[in-house]
Amino acid sequence: MAQQHIVFRPATRPGDVARQLMARFEAVRREFDVPGQFAPEVVAEASAAAQAATLPERDETDIPFITIDPPGSMDLDQAMSIERSGDGYRVRYAIADVPAFVRAGGAVDTEARRRGQTIYCPDERIQLHPSELSEGAASLLPEQVRPAFVWDLTLAADGEGTAVEVHRAMVRSVRRYDYVQVQKEVDAGSAEECLMLLKEVGEKRVLLERRRGGATLPMPEQEIDEDESGRFRISFRPLLASEDWNAQISLLTGMGGAELMLRGKVGILRTMPPPDPRDLARFRRQAAAAGVAWPEALAYGEFLRTLDHTDPRHLALIHEATSLFRGAGYTPFDGTVPEQPRHSAVANPYAHVTAPLRRLVDRFGLVVCEALSAGREVPGWVREALPTLPEIMATSDRRTNGVERGCTDAVEAAELHPHLGETLDAVVVDEGEKSVVVQLMDLAVVAKAAGTATSGATVRVRVDTADVATGTIALTIV
Repeated sequence: MAQQHIVFRPATRPGDVARQLMARFEAVRREFDVPGQFAPEVVAEASAAAQAATLPERDETDIPFITIDPPGSMDLDQAMSIERSGDGYRVRYAIADVPAFVRAGGAVDTEARRRGQTIYCPDERIQLHPSELSEGAASLLPEQVRPAFVWDLTLAADGEGTAVEVHRAMVRSVRRYDYVQVQKEVDAGSAEECLMLLKEVGEKRVLLERRRGGATLPMPEQEIDEDESGRFRISFRPLLASEDWNAQISLLTGMGGAELMLRGKVGILRTMPPPDPRDLARFRRQAAAAGVAWPEALAYGEFLRTLDHTDPRHLALIHEATSLFRGAGYTPFDGTVPEQPRHSAVANPYAHVTAPLRRLVDRFGLVVCEALSAGREVPGWVREALPTLPEIMATSDRRTNGVERGCTDAVEAAELHPHLGETLDAVVVDEGEKSVVVQLMDLAVVAKAAGTATSGATVRVRVDTADVATGTIALTIV
């Protein structure tokens, strides 16, 4: 929820700095022991499973599912269909049936448990599953008949969920969209009914989230473009409303999954404690120092929704708000319901069940929910795995966070490299005894600077070091 993603678009013939960047990305992967290519036995098992999976008998290929993903994506976890139902809505959300292709204890399962999740680097993607499954037989690609877990969710007129069930069926996606397409067509009023209803339901779900006291950290995507002369243009791309609407359907499903698990007294929840009061107090001071109004009665989730991604001071606050989203983890249970089952940012019990191609834990959560919905026993192999998943996912999260931080440092060094020796305008967003944290006014960089200044002050900083090969930056207040 708080990670910043980087889109890297090098020139047709990458320059020296771009080549240094790519070398640094590879070094970061080695540093954090990121798995490489899949072993031959893993690929062989995946290829065999793609041809001989046990498929569900239920046929729902007549439902016009659509997918919404970033351009070029091939690992499509989710497809949706939304229609009116009385004065409310019926949402059917198809999720890739990865368990149909992955045998518990097999080579693919063992390797997936070692990896934990797909890691997105600026220059490449390190997959959780071999492409034979993640981009082939298990992916909900358009005009392909695929097995899926189909969530059938009934919503009231205000968008509140009233009933949830999940079953396995064969489905077909009839169209794929990206977020920009969805936004343009909805804004123009030319979108198909499912997309117009996505906007309608998404906006109502956002309102319900705000009423619950939920919070979403709107981390912008960092885009890196190299021109043919070897210079970089690095910018932040704010999230589109269509991305928020789509995320609300995933959150709705995750809350439905948590409801089934808690009712059945078995499963694994995604949990997060409330923000530490000290972090909240510090964040309020940072907002005040940046001159951004935050009324005392306004919850932090509501405040985050007011921030402007085009304002450097606000961007700095969004970066600093990551401290409010600490402590997320997984809570497995079997027979005894957790005392604290809530995810504070969702403001509701919540489970990860919508991205099994890219995140290990979802595969197990889906099997739990389908069994509970059908009134069957949860399979023993799932129950045995539940206690092991938190540490697997925590290890994977640490690796992913380290890789993302290392890649971001390298990108920021590349952005500052042409400015070595120059002085640049910045805003102080945090202060320490011998250094401060600054957000540069004209560049997408948040970094430490040697010297002292008060939070919120506008300062000039000199770029002393910007070493792409090591991802090292050194700034000094002048």
